[in-house]
Amino acid sequence: MRVLVTGGSGFIGSHIVTTLRLRGHDPLVLDLVPPADGAEFVRADVRDPEAVRRALRGVDSVCHQAAMVGLGKDFADAPAYVSHNDLGTAVLLAAMAEGGVRSLVLAGSMVVYGEGRYECPRHGVVRPGPRRVADLAAGRFEPHCPVCDSELTPGLVAEDAPTDPRNVYATTKLAQEHLAASWARCVDGRAVSLRYHNVYGPGMPRDTPYAGVASFFRSSLARGEAPQVYEDGGQRRDFVHVTDVAQANALALEAPTPQGVCTAYNTGSGTPHTVGDMATELAAAHGGPDPVVTGAFRLGDVRHITADSRRLRTELGWRPGVDFAAGMTDFARAAQRPST
Repeated sequence: MRVLVTGGSGFIGSHIVTTLRLRGHDPLVLDLVPPADGAEFVRADVRDPEAVRRALRGVDSVCHQAAMVGLGKDFADAPAYVSHNDLGTAVLLAAMAEGGVRSLVLAGSMVVYGEGRYECPRHGVVRPGPRRVADLAAGRFEPHCPVCDSELTPGLVAEDAPTDPRNVYATTKLAQEHLAASWARCVDGRAVSLRYHNVYGPGMPRDTPYAGVASFFRSSLARGEAPQVYEDGGQRRDFVHVTDVAQANALALEAPTPQGVCTAYNTGSGTPHTVGDMATELAAAHGGPDPVVTGAFRLGDVRHITADSRRLRTELGWRPGVDFAAGMTDFARAAQRPST
């Protein structure tokens, strides 16, 4: 299969390119920077219609990874996020419709859910709203029942949960899914959105405000500094190794998924860990220093979001192959790529 991988020189994209090659496919990278492994490459911005049309010639499927990622610094980043993520996706899909390419795998994200799944002992499954600044400043980090203010028990979020994006990045990721669904209906195409949870592993960018929390901690350790853990470190996340995410992309490209819709799959290990656990494991594997819990917070962050990835396992046969401890040990020793 000839596969165009947008953003194929990036952290996740480069691992996807390697996996596709190993599975006998023929990847073509579209990116603004050349891939480090010498893969076939088109230097272009995904927002350039003519360049995208040229790159799609002879292509069977597209794996769309090109995006501006992370929470950002403030709302001034909003035009850049919308341009890179939503305009770029629209340009790509329009060129695919014109060129007769009918298969897409999209880099989705768990951020479309907002907060994860919670149960109240009195009211069952509830959806707490955004946490209040006054509570966060006072160190009250756990969301409470919006009906009775009871403490909640966090659980795993499934793909049928309502979406509730809490920041600009999350909003653009949900818009990408809507664009993909519209494209699939219009052309009778196959679209899959892999809603990545917290992806980590070799090749993560360092020293950039747009990287994930694992990258921040790894960068601090590389400088001999203690990882700075926000809130109380009790935030639950699902950390999934990048090689497992690359395998999920390959399986999604190969599977006969339904036509005319965009099918979403949570892509996580299925085993929650706290941010504090991750910082401690990573620091121990690196040889210190130990993490510092700061109590600081960022507006737009959610407290708990962990994946129910049974649909991906059942329908596509995916199984994560790297467990948490082994993955963190590997990541503690792996090289990071320079920030761009």
